[in-house]
Amino acid sequence: MVKRREPTARQMRLATELRRLREAAGLNSRQAAALLGVAPAQITHIESALAGVSEQRVRRLASHYACTDEKFIDALVAMATDRTDGWWEEYRGLLPTPFLDLSELEHHARFLRHVAILYVPGLLQTEDYSRAVFSSRLPELTAEELELRIQHRRQRQRLATSYEAVIHEAALRIRVGDRATSRAQLVRLLELSEADCITVRVIPFDLDGFARASSTMTYVGGPLPRLDTVVRDAPHGSVFLDSEAQLNTYRTSFRKVEAASLDPVQSRDFIHSLAKEL
Repeated sequence: MVKRREPTARQMRLATELRRLREAAGLNSRQAAALLGVAPAQITHIESALAGVSEQRVRRLASHYACTDEKFIDALVAMATDRTDGWWEEYRGLLPTPFLDLSELEHHARFLRHVAILYVPGLLQTEDYSRAVFSSRLPELTAEELELRIQHRRQRQRLATSYEAVIHEAALRIRVGDRATSRAQLVRLLELSEADCITVRVIPFDLDGFARASSTMTYVGGPLPRLDTVVRDAPHGSVFLDSEAQLNTYRTSFRKVEAASLDPVQSRDFIHSLAKEL
């Protein structure tokens, strides 16, 4: 069996879920291998996403692990049998892997929720704004690296799913570029907020006693709630969180942030007033 050199985020999530099912059943990998009639190393490879797994084996493993959630099993099968190469694959080897993993997550998402503190979310950025953001990175990017990132971000912006962004006033006021870039970005936000699939909310500075919007996060809705993912930015790159405890924490966090923000109409009025100041 040929091992994968670089499993995708979707393949890693399938592997993680199969391992969780096995552990919940109280079986070790040797016992699971015996039930499947394969060598223990094969279970290890499947659970580390170094090897693929067929629909038949996913269903057999689920049966051996006493999993009776048919919708969940069907979702795992879909993850295991999807052979479509997404548009992001053209960037493999050209951009860091987390860029591709995020694109894959967004492509398969039922919905997207984002909390932004210092920057306008990437999916809503103008090209000039994106250029200013990427140009500020250290170490500095080459001209080719910069253009690849901007092109990749532009392709990510072809949203086809429900997207809600809660943006702190700080992100709207900080000028990552010049005055013209900032004003054009605010105007673009106003335009995008009118789209059927996009909701923009604002957290103003003068909101009393609010300290929950302390960090950026993206909540990605999977085919089922238990297959959701939270993406957090970290100094070494994006971090993907998917344990049930973590998901519950961030679901609660987003609900509280959303409830404390201005409604969409008030948010548009707020952004419009900021644009008039520039």
